[in-house]
Amino acid sequence: MKLSEFIINDIKPLNSTSKISDLQQLFNQLTYSHIPIQDNNKVYLGCFSETDAHCFESDKAVEDYKYAIEDFFVRDTTIWLDVLEAFAKNSTNIMPVLNSQNTYLGYYELKEVINLFSDSPFFSEQGGILVVEKGINDYSFSEICQIVESNNGRLLGAFISKMKPDLVQITLKIGNTGLNDIIQTFRRYSYSIVSGHEEDSYIESLKDRSDYLNKYLSI
Repeated sequence: MKLSEFIINDIKPLNSTSKISDLQQLFNQLTYSHIPIQDNNKVYLGCFSETDAHCFESDKAVEDYKYAIEDFFVRDTTIWLDVLEAFAKNSTNIMPVLNSQNTYLGYYELKEVINLFSDSPFFSEQGGILVVEKGINDYSFSEICQIVESNNGRLLGAFISKMKPDLVQITLKIGNTGLNDIIQTFRRYSYSIVSGHEEDSYIESLKDRSDYLNKYLSI
């Protein structure tokens, strides 16, 4: 299913000639952090934040505060991972969507995109979550895959969850096997095990770790 099928169109961009009071009223009715703004020619200008709207004089026009308009958006062809990154980078729960001709199509809602990600095999398939750490110049995803698969494991997903100047942490979702042999192999390859101890204690804490990961990805 294409992400563009989840574009919402129930809120039209506010015109830049509208009063700040109109913007404030919209925010009082909605739960969004930003509202899209367009000019008289219906050209998308960016988004106005709720925080700024309540700080400015209500009888002035939105265009009087053009400097406060935040210029962020995604394309209707942008993949969901980049859309999630755009949400996080701009601290917003609404993401305007433009086509290749820069025409405003609507917006994505953060909750809907998160729900799509939650339905991916990384979350929906049964398995264990393991966090490993190694020098930033020493790890490789091909080596990580080889370690998991050489122990008859099935890698359901992997991403860099933390990066320091000299170290990197990789979060793995592993299915189809116990974790003990995989953990020992990672240690032989000089990976530190950050999360995921002996198999019996790991099973007991699996739900807590999955909840933690869900919270991390929702930030």
